[in-house]
Amino acid sequence: MATASPNFPEIKQEQLQPYLHDSIVVPDELQANVLVTTLDKVYNWSRKSSMWPLLFGLACCAIEMIATAASRYDLARFGMEVMRPSPRQSDLMIVSGTVTKKMVPAIVRIYNQMAEPRYVLAMGACATGGGPFKEGYNVVSGIDKYIPVDVYVPGCPPTPEALIYGLLKVHEKVERQSILTVPWYRKDQSEFVPVPRLGPDIFDPRQVELIKETTMKKPAVASAAASGGDAAATHAAGPKEVSSKAKARMEEAKRRAAAKRA
Repeated sequence: MATASPNFPEIKQEQLQPYLHDSIVVPDELQANVLVTTLDKVYNWSRKSSMWPLLFGLACCAIEMIATAASRYDLARFGMEVMRPSPRQSDLMIVSGTVTKKMVPAIVRIYNQMAEPRYVLAMGACATGGGPFKEGYNVVSGIDKYIPVDVYVPGCPPTPEALIYGLLKVHEKVERQSILTVPWYRKDQSEFVPVPRLGPDIFDPRQVELIKETTMKKPAVASAAASGGDAAATHAAGPKEVSSKAKARMEEAKRRAAAKRA
């Protein structure tokens, strides 16, 4: 038994019926060109479709990132073919490779130079948690200890397909945001990330008070030694402030060494 073909104009009218307005009449010649959506949807669609990554590679993961932008995988499909060399023209920082303590200040400084809205993708095991070099004296155990990371892409190194999957996750996060709640449109400013300081070891200036409290406090053996305990225990009680005489001797030694070099 033959069935009658569906009447598509009638089906279209049934679908449009709930959206018809009492006073707004759309002409027939424009009904196929009118789209009803939300401002957030259009705004986020335009942002995710023209996101410019920052050209910033550190180690072997950067080779996979370059391959992702080449012709085989073609990031131009997502509007991301323009990898900017300037942080002021970029939306997405891809930290690809081993993050050393020497490079962390530069990474944080570049992140602070990026304009809002900005996103960070940690590519590879090294940028995520230190990777195989985690126990090294010069490697940071994850860039998320210093700057906020939106998406993690595991692997050593991750394949271009994995990076593309991570980029799509960034797009999904952009699509879920609303103009009413995003931090860069609020009256309060976004948090500024201080540049880490290099020394015997790198540390975050936001943790200065915690570091002082942990390193400079006197352990329990110190109080026992101060009340008449062993002199050796007093000597091993913990760090002490250098006296003014010791500082003067050190300055004099520095001057003599500088004079010999000159």
